[in-house]
Amino acid sequence: MSEETIDYQRELEETQRALREVTLMIEQSQGELNKITQRNAAITAHLQQAQKQGATIEDLKMSYDSALDVQQRLFIMRGQLEKLQNDRDHLQKYKAVLEQIVSGEKEGNADNAPAAKSQMAGIEMIVNAQEAERQRLSRQMHDGPAQALSNFILQTEIAMRLLDVDPAQAKEELSNLKTSAMGTFQKVRNFIFELRPMMLDDLGLAPTLRKYADAFKEQSGLEVNVMVTGSERRFEPYVEVMIFRAVQELLGNAQRHSQATQVKLQIDLGNDFIRVNVEDNGKGFAPESLKDSTSLGLKLIRERAEMLGGNFEIESAAGSGARISFTVPSKT
Repeated sequence: MSEETIDYQRELEETQRALREVTLMIEQSQGELNKITQRNAAITAHLQQAQKQGATIEDLKMSYDSALDVQQRLFIMRGQLEKLQNDRDHLQKYKAVLEQIVSGEKEGNADNAPAAKSQMAGIEMIVNAQEAERQRLSRQMHDGPAQALSNFILQTEIAMRLLDVDPAQAKEELSNLKTSAMGTFQKVRNFIFELRPMMLDDLGLAPTLRKYADAFKEQSGLEVNVMVTGSERRFEPYVEVMIFRAVQELLGNAQRHSQATQVKLQIDLGNDFIRVNVEDNGKGFAPESLKDSTSLGLKLIRERAEMLGGNFEIESAAGSGARISFTVPSKT
């Protein structure tokens, strides 16, 4: 057995151990999520009952605080569970590839090993891209809402000190604080929507993409036209998430890099395939330049589409805009 085969065997054993741990954590998190969901339903019902019965302001405030706390825990737990499930899926794919490599090298099958190693590199690219996206959102949260909350504390202290000395100035400070808080609240809602829009779970792919396109248009100033054809229905959750993330990336690219003023988003929900087409009127680019690019966005969309049995296409040239499309099977 070669040194390289031994290394892959060790990696396989480590991956199997990590997969067992993640599976156990998923079971525990799912149980905790069920408890919090039940708690949230109970508190919401209690709050509605208290409002009908004319409870005191103090009782209502306590109920609202409890409801807010539970909803925050619910959101955090859902995000944690989704991350664990994604980790499990990646580990299962990684394990399958490692088993293929180890088996091929043990049996002396040199044909399977290179393809399996290439697939393993693709899985690693997906994981790295997801971590890069988490880091980006973390920085945005730190530079945006987190910094704003620190400013809120300072503004509150200023208003409290002015309350006895200059009530009019204190009132102005509180008014400014309210305006800042409303702006920050909207930013937090936008971050939550980017992380995991609840609409995707509740209503499905097409309504969520329409809502996201409207929000993107408002934030970016780009004219975004959405056209959905075919039968609107629910798909496998991982397919809906993959398409939503891809559209996020493609619209973001049009905003950040293309200098476009208009973007057309077309989604065809066919019987066998879902086809997504994003076209902009920006400056365009040479598709071959992507080979030397360090950006993982388009590479990741291609990789995911092909892993699901679909395809990925780019049509662009300098000065003539860009059209990027991909398909994925609508049935599994």
